[in-house]
Amino acid sequence: MNNWPNPFIEQRADPFILHHQGEYYFVASVPEYDRLEIRRASTLEGLRGAEGVVVWRKPQSGPMSELIWAPELHYIDGKWYLYFAATWTKALDALNMFQHRMFVLECADTDPLSGRWVEKGQVTTPFDTFALDATTFEHQGKRWYLWAQKAPDIAGNSNLYLAEMENPWTLKGEPVMLSKPEFGWECRGFLVNEGPAVLFHGDKLFVSYSASATDENYCMGLLWIDINANPQDAANWHKSPQPVFKTSYENRQYGPGHNSFTQTPEGEDVLVYHARNYIEIEGDPLYDPNRHTRLKTIRWQENGMPDFGIPAADNQ
Repeated sequence: MNNWPNPFIEQRADPFILHHQGEYYFVASVPEYDRLEIRRASTLEGLRGAEGVVVWRKPQSGPMSELIWAPELHYIDGKWYLYFAATWTKALDALNMFQHRMFVLECADTDPLSGRWVEKGQVTTPFDTFALDATTFEHQGKRWYLWAQKAPDIAGNSNLYLAEMENPWTLKGEPVMLSKPEFGWECRGFLVNEGPAVLFHGDKLFVSYSASATDENYCMGLLWIDINANPQDAANWHKSPQPVFKTSYENRQYGPGHNSFTQTPEGEDVLVYHARNYIEIEGDPLYDPNRHTRLKTIRWQENGMPDFGIPAADNQ
């Protein structure tokens, strides 16, 4: 089992690693929230020293001009796609609250670091409200879109939704709500379910997600479903009543969350997440730059459930 160096990459929150055709690709939120960068390396370890190549910068105005959050890079049907959340100045000024929506970029070239990225626009959902943290995956012969969004009639910041996709930037059919903040650990500071990530193992499909405010209360929850069950039936999903990954005061790791999953070349599943190594945050935690990317190898229990353990202490 790998003992990863931690922090793995400093000042990169909401980390996402894609393993594609023997190469590893890394994207994340940058502290300035103003651009999208991609790193590439032939090994996971190599991502630490790889140069971040800026493939897109936010425009000066318009709906994608502020607070670029939590990008994900996906390879779908021979093309590259970047999913990210963004808002705009007018929305920030008018409401004094976040009004993000999800957007998609497409690159038809072979190399996403040097290729041309084209804006495909906003991913439209049934209600026009705060939306963020989308991911996409294939399952049961269909492509799915999984994201966080505020519902007009449900208290809190965001719930988790799943919908089938018509194409990589268009939804198809009615979404189903998989989870909303209901337990105490999901409602500290803010009522939040966000940052969903998908992991297949054995006969189950797992969805991890993050909950509560982005300070030391931030933590990870877990949903799962039988791999053959209909994912559009909310009754088929199970939800852990306890967080599965949370602050370790002993190891001085605070607010672990907004994770993704990747694999080693040997097939070991790796948790990719961010956390801080201090509590004393001045001002809004969102603007504190020291949420660092970290890695942790997942241990699988005999019952087929993941054991994420506790966040590892800094070791460098």
